[in-house]
Amino acid sequence: MTDEQKQPLVTHLLELRDRLLRIVMVTGVIFAGLFAFSNDIYEFVSAPLEALLPENSSMIATDVASPFFAPFKLTLVVSIFLAIPFILYQIWGFVAPGLYDREKKLAAPMLTASILLFYAGVAFSYFVVLPLLFGFFTTIGPENVQVMTDISSYLDFVLKLFFAFGVAFEIPIAALLLIAMGVTTPEKLANKRPYIIVGCFVVGMLLTPPDVISQSLLAVPMWLLFEAGVFFGKWIKKPSTTTTSPS
Repeated sequence: MTDEQKQPLVTHLLELRDRLLRIVMVTGVIFAGLFAFSNDIYEFVSAPLEALLPENSSMIATDVASPFFAPFKLTLVVSIFLAIPFILYQIWGFVAPGLYDREKKLAAPMLTASILLFYAGVAFSYFVVLPLLFGFFTTIGPENVQVMTDISSYLDFVLKLFFAFGVAFEIPIAALLLIAMGVTTPEKLANKRPYIIVGCFVVGMLLTPPDVISQSLLAVPMWLLFEAGVFFGKWIKKPSTTTTSPS
């Protein structure tokens, strides 16, 4: 490899390092600003369960360090969630020079929509799924068993649901990208509908706790979002055979 060929690679690596450092710094700044409110953030996230606990019952901490590390971990995750637009902007700035003009025109609305859909998935799991799940779990058990959930176990449970629903809500974006790249067509996707429905329930089974309610609460929205992707995919033009070179 000649010096002329090595230089662009070194330049790209330096740019990648700078962008990663910016992501870490912005996430760190957000975390520093939120850390003083870490207990309040945990109380907000645990509100769906706290509202359904029996009287004289509360969440517990079975580990000595849990009262500190559970809110700490949640605040860090919230900081990353809030930094997602900046993270995607940095990724876009790194890959954009290698994209064709047609891909650049599609990327901006796709990135915006993917961010909004991810947040919508998290909000759906918090405001709709969690109250339904906890309403079921807190009433289905034996009467002589008192619900006293560990704060670390609760955090792991809800973060898993937040991530699963956030990613699941990206299905329309995935469908639109496949159609835009010419990998498939709306008609072909519609013909695979029975397999997609089965796949949604399989994914719901793998990503959610082992119960039918949470599995269905993830699988049904995934199916509906797939239908939305197929519907809006009909308005996307097929890629032409002639393309413009990346700038």
